[in-house]
Amino acid sequence: MSKKKEKVYYMDFAIRHLWHKISRMYNQKASHYDLTMSIGFILLNIEKEGTPSTQLGPKMGMEPTSLSRTLKTMEEKLLIYRKSDLHDKRKVLLFLTEEGIIKRKIARDVVFGFNEAMTKNIPKGKLKIFYDVAERLDITLDAELKQLEKNETY
Repeated sequence: MSKKKEKVYYMDFAIRHLWHKISRMYNQKASHYDLTMSIGFILLNIEKEGTPSTQLGPKMGMEPTSLSRTLKTMEEKLLIYRKSDLHDKRKVLLFLTEEGIIKRKIARDVVFGFNEAMTKNIPKGKLKIFYDVAERLDITLDAELKQLEKNETY
């Protein structure tokens, strides 16, 4: 008789696998509204008082080139507009258009719907453990990144 080999799980694989599914789901839902997941998340991160594009990239984990391309698309679709800051003319702020506000509400409803569906299917205790683990992963990854950056400066 052969022994059944125990399946080995790796965190990075599990996270990547789940994120790929979430991303696919968001993109499928977004496509019904002529949006993408990236556009939806940008819409959710633009403040009423305006948001500098330089804040969006790091906040969303997007590369500058990808962000620039997405913002250009959003301007073409009349979802956002740019305006110079009143106090510092070098700073350009992003604002939502009326259409952008409508699409933002749709994006918000999709995100809320996803979270609602997940919380219905996962007991509160397990969800708390998930968030605790996610926080611990975040702290550990920050430390790893700081160490790598420190090693690169020498």
